[in-house]
Amino acid sequence: MPQLKLGLPKGSLEKATIELFEKAGWRIKPAARNYFPKIDDPELDCSICRPQEMSRYVESGMLDAGITGKDWTMENDSEAVLVCDLVYSKVSNRPTRWVIAVAGDSGINSIEDLRGKKISTELVNVTRRFFAERGIEVEIEFSWGATEGKVVSGLADAIVEVTETESTIRAHGLRIIHELMESNTQLIANKEAWNDPWKREKIENIALLLQGALNADRIVGLKMNVASEKLSSIVAVLPSINAPTVASLYNQDWYSVETVVSEDIVRDLIPRLKKLGAEGIIEYALNKVI
Repeated sequence: MPQLKLGLPKGSLEKATIELFEKAGWRIKPAARNYFPKIDDPELDCSICRPQEMSRYVESGMLDAGITGKDWTMENDSEAVLVCDLVYSKVSNRPTRWVIAVAGDSGINSIEDLRGKKISTELVNVTRRFFAERGIEVEIEFSWGATEGKVVSGLADAIVEVTETESTIRAHGLRIIHELMESNTQLIANKEAWNDPWKREKIENIALLLQGALNADRIVGLKMNVASEKLSSIVAVLPSINAPTVASLYNQDWYSVETVVSEDIVRDLIPRLKKLGAEGIIEYALNKVI
């Protein structure tokens, strides 16, 4: 049986990725101190590795496909095939941001003020290109971690660091002076694997189902019974992707009406539907919207 070698990100994205795959239809069981988790698909062979290294493994053919960050494909000048963007993170389904931050009491207020200063970051190549394109000479030092502490301890004048909520940056008394870039997770593929018909179809199917799972985030299904004389007024207030599904109830002058709506509006919509005459209203979770 052919197998697709798939790389999953280790670290902060690991839990969110496993949960996303489960919502998409695959169960992944990580084992303690084991970089080869079990998955309930004999056509997949999974490995866990750092997002920073994923694109290199995919480019070399050690992996056929993998999930990593846009930031790391840019950092490594990756030539892997971009299959699709998958916008999710450890906190929410939104992009992360790489920002330039300085000490709260620093006199540095703009990127021009960093001329001749030392910047600590894990994203060295992207940061170097950013300042070179703007003609600002800086000293860039690679950080092995705990980057926020480099400014606090006086080891650097500024840092370039990734953030979602800015809570860690604020906790260290730092102040953001510029947003360098947005990043999101991506599914990438090896060029030879992408040109293999079986592997390409498998990768495309994975992309389809993962995107479907992300599309279903904060969307729920609504189902209700509606008398025929109230159908028009009910359908008029129902949002939907195309149009609500309406089906006649057996031997009744009633209809079953079904649609999908955002969680943000359902709390206001259900009381309104009840007032308009809908009965037996059911709200249910969705795994995928494709």
